[in-house]
Amino acid sequence: MEELTVGVLRAWARTALVELGRARTGIDELNVYPVPDGDTGTNLYLTWEAACEALPKGELTFAEAVQAFGRGALLGARGNSGVITSQLVRACGMRLAENLPRDQVTDGVLADPRMSEAAAFADALTYAADAAYGAVAEPVEGTMLTVARQAANGAMTAANDGKSLADVCLAAVASARQALTKTTEQLDVLRRAGVVDAGGAGLVVILGAMESVLTGRTVTIDVPARVEPQEVAGDLSPEGPAYEVMYLLDAADEAVGDFRRQLAALGDSVVVVGGDGLWNVHVHADDVGTAIELGIAIGRPHRIRVTHFSKDQQSADQAHHEPPPGRAVIAVVAGEGLADLFTEAGAKVVVGGPGRRCSTGELLAAIEKSKATEIVLLPNDKDSIAVAEAAATAARQDGIRVAVIPTRAQVQGLAAIAVHDAAASFDDDVVHQSAAAGQTRHGAVTIAVKEAWTMAGRCQLGDALGVIDGDFVLITQDITEAALGVVDRLLGGGGELLTIVTGRDADPELAAAIERHVRKQRKDVDVVVYDGGQDRYPLLIGVE
Repeated sequence: MEELTVGVLRAWARTALVELGRARTGIDELNVYPVPDGDTGTNLYLTWEAACEALPKGELTFAEAVQAFGRGALLGARGNSGVITSQLVRACGMRLAENLPRDQVTDGVLADPRMSEAAAFADALTYAADAAYGAVAEPVEGTMLTVARQAANGAMTAANDGKSLADVCLAAVASARQALTKTTEQLDVLRRAGVVDAGGAGLVVILGAMESVLTGRTVTIDVPARVEPQEVAGDLSPEGPAYEVMYLLDAADEAVGDFRRQLAALGDSVVVVGGDGLWNVHVHADDVGTAIELGIAIGRPHRIRVTHFSKDQQSADQAHHEPPPGRAVIAVVAGEGLADLFTEAGAKVVVGGPGRRCSTGELLAAIEKSKATEIVLLPNDKDSIAVAEAAATAARQDGIRVAVIPTRAQVQGLAAIAVHDAAASFDDDVVHQSAAAGQTRHGAVTIAVKEAWTMAGRCQLGDALGVIDGDFVLITQDITEAALGVVDRLLGGGGELLTIVTGRDADPELAAAIERHVRKQRKDVDVVVYDGGQDRYPLLIGVE
């Protein structure tokens, strides 16, 4: 077969899934790096399965097919190897679609490909390997990255020699197999365990499936067994990170470079893949809270997964169920009603918010008064985040473990405290609260106190202003109109729960009008109303 088509992609996807399923257990047994947790084969299979399920049935252009398949891999990636594989798949597909624009029509005539199928395939493998290396904060040779690079080099050499598409694929598989055998000597941890790299083995299986499709011959890739089992070593030593943290992240592409470097300073096995505003994040770290907070700082983390590493699962389970040494959640609140809400949910409160920012000293006093050895701070206001960070730094010098969840609004804090679990481990508690806060979009309605220019234009004294994520988005003369406008915009991005917090002296009919509007327009959304008692903002609004 000498043409890369949607049919070839579908056949490759099915074949590779079957072969990964067959090889899954063997690949799991090879898994000693970066963490000897025996799940690489399973993670690769689940990643590939997600990509296959994302490939729509029916007629598709080649570009549509590779885009759907790559996105499915990105969204469903599991583990370090799965995330890297998703980048390889996505980048390879994108490059093929660029190199073979057969779906583009000009004046009714299909565009001519810029290069042969064989050359396009080799170029795509090279582009994918470059992308995978770029996604890893600290690339390590002797891993699936090395296998991907050598597969691309083998393919490019064959393509430059004028070989056919099938022969180029054969060269890629042969080079990948050879590179895989050498991984044992490239990484000391693999040599000691007497194994090849598990992720690299999975990649050879995937490439072998493409060889089967292009040549029409059944290609069986036997997963190498351990050569001479010795000690199993990875970063599950006492010095190694305790958790694997993964999440999807909605963030601007230009922010990801610095974000990746910050993660690398926090932990290891850092892989951040994706693009066009959607990223899959993977890191091994001890400080789970900070790993999530870094994502919140540049975007919206979601589908967060945290796995605790342990050589002895029983010991890990016991550790998870031991009572915490004493933990307090301290929230900055902007009104009496909000103080009552946070207190009822188990938090200590410090008065602050717009117009009355709390001080570092007040937060430190609350930390000291709690007598807790673990502290979670909810600043609940953009300007209070720096104050909370300063207090956390000071408290850590006294040996107190502190996590700042950068909540920028009271409703984000309410979402966080709602999932607070004092019986959970500190990291798990921080993760769940961070996730809840990060998944809450926030807005507000206020009244202009003077004539001024805003992001939404010029306002006059007494105008109703609609606010979303801290920015003014609309100006009207009717507060109900402003409130409904904010609610509709927030719900336009999806949501299941609408939280309304009424301010001091707010007209009860305002919240009632929103409830009626939402129940009429969005029967799938639940609405809850609280009396917050805050100044300046008749309404605070959150959507989860």
